[in-house]
Amino acid sequence: MDSEELKNRTKKFAINVINFVPSLKGYMASDVLAKQLLRSATSVGANYRAACRARSKAEFISKIAVVEEEADETIYWLELIKELKLHDLNAVQPLLTEASELTAIFTSIGKTAKKVNPKSNFQNLQKRINEAHN
Repeated sequence: MDSEELKNRTKKFAINVINFVPSLKGYMASDVLAKQLLRSATSVGANYRAACRARSKAEFISKIAVVEEEADETIYWLELIKELKLHDLNAVQPLLTEASELTAIFTSIGKTAKKVNPKSNFQNLQKRINEAHN
């Protein structure tokens, strides 16, 4: 999967969460969880785009770590929604699965980026990461 495909995947995930949130069972806790979920889920794609524009290996690694954290935080909010039964499990589970897969992808990308020789050309970092994760 190349960076454009991953950008599209994270955007689709954000759109799916945005479409999911209005159907949460309504009460005050739902509003809080909905806002947190929206913030973290949309942050995954936004921060990944920022990572793709990093100017150095260190900046890329730092931004990918933020993406990983936001994806993992999204899992947390979805787990709360699931456990509190604020939505039908059939709607929550695909989002939970996608958030888990995205977390794994970004964790792997971060580990790969850290392994790339620091003396290598930063311009080739994204290419090497794409090759390692296809």
